[in-house]
Amino acid sequence: METSPPDTFRGLPLTSEQDSEIRHFIHCRKRCGLPWDTPELDAMLADMLDPPEVGEEDPDALSDCMQAERAVATQDDRKDEDAPLPPLGA
Repeated sequence: METSPPDTFRGLPLTSEQDSEIRHFIHCRKRCGLPWDTPELDAMLADMLDPPEVGEEDPDALSDCMQAERAVATQDDRKDEDAPLPPLGA
């Protein structure tokens, strides 16, 4: 179901998913007793209304990036296996 601007948060041209995300954010903030009209909400709305441009990705650069991330993750896993366990109750 696509919502129309008068039905969305502040009448903004949001998709139903975006409107739901905004309303969920506000609900969570209210439930925790926190103010909801925050710079974080403004940033969310700005990203939704004017998303950053995404250019064409170079497949080779993406592959290199993924390989580097896998290598770091593998090294982290090895470090975790080598690390001694802390004593109980610590």
